[in-house]
Amino acid sequence: MNIPVVDLANFTSGDPELKKQFVAQLGKAFEETGFVAVKNHTIPDALIAHLYEHVQEFFNLPADKKNNYEIPGLAGQRGFTSFGKEHAKGFDAPDLKEFFQFGQEVTDSDPIKSEYPENITVTEVPQFTPTLLSAYRAFEESGNALLEAIALYLGLDENYFHEYVHNGNSILRAIYYPPITSEPKSAIRAEQHEDINLITLLVGASADGLQILTKQDEWIPVTSLPEQIVVNVGDMLQRLTNNKLRSTTHRVVNPPREKWASPRFSIPFFLHPKGSMSLACLNSCIDAQHPKLYDDYSAAEYLDERLREIGLKK
Repeated sequence: MNIPVVDLANFTSGDPELKKQFVAQLGKAFEETGFVAVKNHTIPDALIAHLYEHVQEFFNLPADKKNNYEIPGLAGQRGFTSFGKEHAKGFDAPDLKEFFQFGQEVTDSDPIKSEYPENITVTEVPQFTPTLLSAYRAFEESGNALLEAIALYLGLDENYFHEYVHNGNSILRAIYYPPITSEPKSAIRAEQHEDINLITLLVGASADGLQILTKQDEWIPVTSLPEQIVVNVGDMLQRLTNNKLRSTTHRVVNPPREKWASPRFSIPFFLHPKGSMSLACLNSCIDAQHPKLYDDYSAAEYLDERLREIGLKK
């Protein structure tokens, strides 16, 4: 299944008609599929290549070296999380992965800085941490533009999300699925789930495996071209829009047997707002045909609940 493709350059072109078309295409894709491929996303190809290079260097370190970067008490929100620690909501079996998370670096006088743990610097791979920061900023830029388009599609001011995502709690996650060395208990590397955040931006992956669940309850592989990023709606945006924009269920499956020896790397950017943002359903998304479906939550309250559900927080 080739998911819908949109061109971000149309939104940023300055042409009102192209911008209007982009907003309509993006909104339609998020209502109908929940996933979209974005070209001209402004994240440099060279940066993406360096990112994957240094991510692979980190995960190739010996286990005892990587374990030095697993910090108790952070619920996996910064640094390394070892194999088998996270599971999907509603499932007990752990996902077959380990990961490293990098978060917001507040560089102005915003007092929210005190709410965020410090990022973890990896000394064995000197370019790992600075490359993560460069990638984080590039993802933020693209994500903010997409949120502007989403705001317009919802009939909101174009800058509606700005105050919430400036110095927001976004996470860049580098994921490593090790080679399969024996008959797996399941065909699933990462069990079916929905993302927690507003939107997720994913630059490629080193191997196939991502599938989405269609409205017809069919699992379909997601394919995109190398110059595209895949973007999907998360649960926070679903709650905010009272299910107008749907958080799509997805999973990662094991490769065919002949490719078991190949690891899989994946680097999603989970765009989160500040914890103080209200996720109360927008009034414009509530009417007689669409009654309010969710209790009022803040982003921080919802994130805390979900981290407990997936086993990262006790």
